[in-house]
Amino acid sequence: MKKITFTILGLAITSLIFTSCSKEEGCTDPAATNFNVDAEKDDGSCVYQNDDDEPVNTKSRITVSFTHNFDGYPMNFSNFSNTNFVTQNGDTINSIARIRYLISELTLYKPNGDSVIIDDYQLVDLSDPSSFSFTTGEIEMGSYSSIGFTWGFDSISNQQNYIDLNSANWNWPAMIGGGYHFMQWDGTYLNNGTPSPFNYHNGTASNMGNHEANHVDLKFSGIALNEANVTLELKMNFAEFFRNPYQWDLNVYNTMLMPNFTAQKLIHDQIYTVFSIGSVTQKY
Repeated sequence: MKKITFTILGLAITSLIFTSCSKEEGCTDPAATNFNVDAEKDDGSCVYQNDDDEPVNTKSRITVSFTHNFDGYPMNFSNFSNTNFVTQNGDTINSIARIRYLISELTLYKPNGDSVIIDDYQLVDLSDPSSFSFTTGEIEMGSYSSIGFTWGFDSISNQQNYIDLNSANWNWPAMIGGGYHFMQWDGTYLNNGTPSPFNYHNGTASNMGNHEANHVDLKFSGIALNEANVTLELKMNFAEFFRNPYQWDLNVYNTMLMPNFTAQKLIHDQIYTVFSIGSVTQKY
C-alpha cells in the first residue's frame, strides 16, 4: 500500500515539474502585428506590416454647399437692399427683406434601387452663411445612380414637431393645413415705379378646408464617391420662380399667397427648374 501511494505522488510531482517548465510559444516581438504579450518563447510566427500596405478607406463624407443666384448674378445678404432683379414678366425686384427655404430627405440612390438618406432636413437662411452647408456622416464609396431631395416636407414629415423650426417661427398656420413653411421670400418690386411689397411664401395648399401636400421630390444624375471628402454644390436660381412654366406676374400674385390655393399650386410647379447640381470636388 505504501509503494502505491509513493508512486502516485511521484507521478504528480513529475507532472507538475513538466507543466511549470513549459513555456507559451508565440510572437514575442512588440513591433509585430501579431505580438503575443503572454508568449515567453518565440515560435517564428511574427508578422510585420509592409509600409506600402496602407489601410483601404471605403467611406466618404459629403459636404453639401448651397449657392444662390438670379440668372447668374450672385444673391447674398449684402446686396438685398438694392437688387434690381428683373423677372421674365419684366417686373423689377428692387429690394429683398428675407429669403429662407427648407429641403429634406437628401438621398443617394444606388443602381440596384437601394437608397441612403444622408440628411433629414436643412433650413437655409440667406442672411446666415453658416446655413449654406453641412457635412454628412460616413457613406459607402461607389457610384450612385442619382441624388435627390424633397422641397419642403412630405405629408408625413410635415406632421412632426420640430423644436428648432418652431423657435425659428417657421410654422404654417393650422387653418390652412398646418405643419411648416417650405419658403419665405419677402421684398418689394416696382409697381409703376413705386415700391410695393411681395410675400412669396410656400407651403401646404389649402382649398375650402381641403389641404393638399405641396412638396416636390427632385432627382438629379448621380455622382461617384471616390475619395474620403466630397464637396457637392447645389445651385439655386431664383429667377426660375418667376418664369417656368408660369410667367409670374407680381401685379397678380404678390401678397396673401399662403391661403391662395391657385398660387400655392403654381409655386409648386415652378420648383422643378430652380435647382441644379453644380461642381463636385473630391479629395483624400
